[in-house]
Amino acid sequence: MKNEGTRLTTDTKNVTRIEQDDPIRVAVETSQTVWPSSHKGNRPGTVLLGVKGDWETHLAAATLIHHPNNGPLLYAEKDRIPEETMEEIQRLKPTGSRSNHGVQVILTGRFSDSVEQQLKDKGLKVDTVKGDNPADMAEKLDAYYAEASGEIPQSVIVGSVESPAFTLPAANWIAHMPEPLLYLKKDEVPEETADALKKRKNKANIYILGPESSVSASVEKDLEQYGEVKRISGPTPEENAIAFAKYKDEDTSFGWGVTEPGHGITLNRVSHTESAIASAPFAHLGKHAPMLLMEDESLSDALHTYLMSLRPTFKDDPTVGPYNHAYLIGSDEQITDKVQGEVDQLLEITSKDGEGHGGH
Repeated sequence: MKNEGTRLTTDTKNVTRIEQDDPIRVAVETSQTVWPSSHKGNRPGTVLLGVKGDWETHLAAATLIHHPNNGPLLYAEKDRIPEETMEEIQRLKPTGSRSNHGVQVILTGRFSDSVEQQLKDKGLKVDTVKGDNPADMAEKLDAYYAEASGEIPQSVIVGSVESPAFTLPAANWIAHMPEPLLYLKKDEVPEETADALKKRKNKANIYILGPESSVSASVEKDLEQYGEVKRISGPTPEENAIAFAKYKDEDTSFGWGVTEPGHGITLNRVSHTESAIASAPFAHLGKHAPMLLMEDESLSDALHTYLMSLRPTFKDDPTVGPYNHAYLIGSDEQITDKVQGEVDQLLEITSKDGEGHGGH
């Protein structure tokens, strides 16, 4: 627990903390960090608004954070927009998407008509994307992106809608790059997902995110009719996220390939799905950070080893870098100050000779 009165900030030199646990507030603080909106050049184009509690929609909707909208994902209730969220939309003053008819807010999911009217009463141009089920929603978001951007990405991520802990790291990649997320069940390719893949003329680059415990080998085989299939996986959610952060397909340029110093990361508790999704814009602007996950209160051996592998070193001068940075999502009730301190130290640049900063 935090020692009250001993620190004036929750940030450390290599770590920025979003000290919120309510997903609505995580979304707002992430938005304020990524889009200061001090002038037109750092205002978003379009804000995504999702129904709190509908993680399946939010995760797939992250594909619109970068392309074509350049804007955050904020949360509301089905029948009302919380004051914090409405104030943030007004602070942001979204400029409107240049490639999407000037739309300023996209409602993703099944809102009541009153929510759309609240936004229109504020003078905002609103659009909606709705689906009948998670796979249908993901297909419709894929089609929405294609219409707004004028292209259908050949590469796609597919993940289990039944195992969010394994599919969750997709949020940061699809917020960063144009590839969408389509949903699978463990032993089934939903019809809507098959329809989306068919649009790639059976030449899709299909990346399964998750082990066979989340997406079966039989489903992997079924997907081969739609293109080339590759699996990115780890046996636990933590190791699965690390595997994705390290993965790079040199033939298609798909994947983070974060295996050396000089990168950003986000660190989330795996149990806080909606907060993790709301933090995806840290992969879009700033440090372009992949998502790592923590299952327990302490830093696991797998995470410790991975962060150690990214630790920068210098021979003569630490001022030339490279440097790492982490975004921790949640209060110290979720990720303790002790873990933050450990992460901060693991990311710190140090001398190749093991003498720390030496005379620097």
